[in-house]
Amino acid sequence: MTSYPETQTNNELVNQLIAETTSMNHVEVIENVIDSLEQDDSAMVSHTPEGGYLWKFKYGSVEVFVQLTGKNDEDTITIWSVVLKLPAKDEPRLLRYLLELNCSSTFEARFGIIDNQVVVISTRTLAELSPGEVSRLITIVATIADDNDEALQSEYGAA
Repeated sequence: MTSYPETQTNNELVNQLIAETTSMNHVEVIENVIDSLEQDDSAMVSHTPEGGYLWKFKYGSVEVFVQLTGKNDEDTITIWSVVLKLPAKDEPRLLRYLLELNCSSTFEARFGIIDNQVVVISTRTLAELSPGEVSRLITIVATIADDNDEALQSEYGAA
C-alpha cells in the first residue's frame, strides 16, 4: 500500500496563505516611514537584548522616538516626542489646555507627562496593525509635536 504525506485541506491552505501574505515586517515598515519623515540624515536605531528596537529621528523642531518591544502580536509600538520640559509657568492653565487638545486635535495620539516632560505619545499592540496605521501613528505624533512645541515653550516654558 502506498502512503502519501498528509495533505492540507483547502481551508488550511487558504489560512496559511492569508497568514503569509498578511504578516508584515514591522521593522521594515517603521524604517520606511522614518526614511520618508526624517531630516538631515538624523535617524538612528538601537537594538535591545530582548529583541526590541528604538529609533530616534529629527522632524522639524522636535526629536521623535519610536520603540518596538518585539515582533509578536502582544508586543507594542510606542511613538513619542518631548514638547516641553517641566516645571512650567502656570501649570494649571497648561494642563487644562493640554486636556482640551487631547479632546479636540490629537487623533490617535495624546499629550502626557513622562519624567517631568510634556510629550505627545501614541502606543498600540502589533496585533492586526497595518503598514498604513504604522505610518499614520508616527506621522501624527511627529506632526502634532512639531506643530505645538514652540508655542508651548513660548507660552509655558521654564517656570
